[in-house]
Amino acid sequence: MEAIGVLMACPIMPYLEEELDRRFKLFRFWNFPHKKEFLKEHAHSIRAVVGNAFAGADASLIDALPSLEIVASFSVGLDKVDLVKCKEKGIRVTNTPDVLTEDVADLTIGLILATLRRICESDRYVRSGLWKMGDFKLTTKFSGKTVGIIGLGRIGLAIAKRAEAFGCPISYYSRTKKTDSTYKYFPNVIELASNCNILVVACPLTEETRHIINQQVIDAVGPKGILINIGRGPHVDEPGLVSALLEGRLGGAGLDVFEHEPEVPEQLFGLDNVVLTPHIGSGTVETRTAMADLVLGNLEAHFSNKPLLTPVV
Repeated sequence: MEAIGVLMACPIMPYLEEELDRRFKLFRFWNFPHKKEFLKEHAHSIRAVVGNAFAGADASLIDALPSLEIVASFSVGLDKVDLVKCKEKGIRVTNTPDVLTEDVADLTIGLILATLRRICESDRYVRSGLWKMGDFKLTTKFSGKTVGIIGLGRIGLAIAKRAEAFGCPISYYSRTKKTDSTYKYFPNVIELASNCNILVVACPLTEETRHIINQQVIDAVGPKGILINIGRGPHVDEPGLVSALLEGRLGGAGLDVFEHEPEVPEQLFGLDNVVLTPHIGSGTVETRTAMADLVLGNLEAHFSNKPLLTPVV
């Protein structure tokens, strides 16, 4: 397979890059500043694209690669891949589900605890010597709080299972009610937000879910509630979120994703009721390695005429 051209859309992880380089003819897209000229020169030799949550295969890239057969995404979400165009052209698409579910769910609970118990602020309190001047302020408990989850897929269910261990009642919103779930279902996001202490965004990013967290939803969560986003940045109306936090209309937020990554609104930096992480939901050695192996396995299966491991299209 060394002669098969694979375009890597952006740097992902050294292990994956090394393995792609060893098994295929790898093109690192970021190394070519004149991308149009590069694509013209190599268009017919590139048969696969590897991307992630930040860069994938949009319509223009797909149209520029007439020999493209498969897009393998190093992510669960596929908002950076034009799935309609891929279907039209018969291009296969794969992602990396399941292997990152547990890590993302773990981080969600971490963000909830860090936000409610002000763990990051407490850490700074000790390091700065303020503890010598008096005890840290009282915070808010997690156990028993009502958790509302937008999107009850693999990750949403894993979050629910963990929150249940803290004695938290679970409710959810999704496009359709889950007949096999005992959790309380709300038919719209505003009702869900009005009836929970902690609102968690765990749904895929689509045109329908873009800015699903708007001003109405934020106001429904209210000054005693918190928002946790481990989905995608554009799920949230970010300027509206910032305003609500600055004005005290929202109690707090734990954010792993942002609308214009890696740019983050600077107004958030000074807020102690906000916990920020740099899109690390799946960011463990174990999970990222498993994700890379899935990408490699899907590519090798495709070019060996075997069934794909995790087909989407």
